[in-house]
Amino acid sequence: MNRARVSIFPLSGALLLPGMELPLHIFEPRYRALIHDVMARDRRIGMIQPRGTGAVPPLFDMGCLGHVSHIEALEDGRFNIILTGITRFRVVRELSVATQFRQIEADIEQAPPEDEVLHAVERAALEQEARRFAEALGYVVDWTAVSRLDDAALVNGIAQIAPFDPAAKQTLLEADTLSERSERIIQLMQIVGRIERDGGTTMQ
Repeated sequence: MNRARVSIFPLSGALLLPGMELPLHIFEPRYRALIHDVMARDRRIGMIQPRGTGAVPPLFDMGCLGHVSHIEALEDGRFNIILTGITRFRVVRELSVATQFRQIEADIEQAPPEDEVLHAVERAALEQEARRFAEALGYVVDWTAVSRLDDAALVNGIAQIAPFDPAAKQTLLEADTLSERSERIIQLMQIVGRIERDGGTTMQ
């Protein structure tokens, strides 16, 4: 691991994973300042979920470092950006800084392997549970397009868009392998499916 200073964007429910894209609309003054800063340096932002509420909420221990791969500056000072996930990081400590946005010292993981794949039975189980889940929640899905996704795009795509609560999304980020993340997704979809069948509310 490499240790580095990271400017962070704490946002509950927003999951960035290595290799995936996350669109963001930036409107708060402190995060506009963040964008100006990172665009003048290395275009890197650490996405991390807060563990609570308040002006300066505590943070989860792990986040994902992202690269600003696209930026659109709006006339009123807001931004639309796309962050592309690079690799995970683990918080060492929060830094005392004068900037409006928060900064941490973090241990940066090596980028995950690009050729990580699921076993055929794991892929089949994930697709089967995803179909059940989509039908239970009334989602319309192009399953032909889904079948053409590689394993990482399928697993990480579901992790990002599924209506899981922030703590559940955090467990998906913290999964160390694609296989482990896939298994956790299946478990979460089964839980949400049971809640829906029992007339409860979706985890979101």
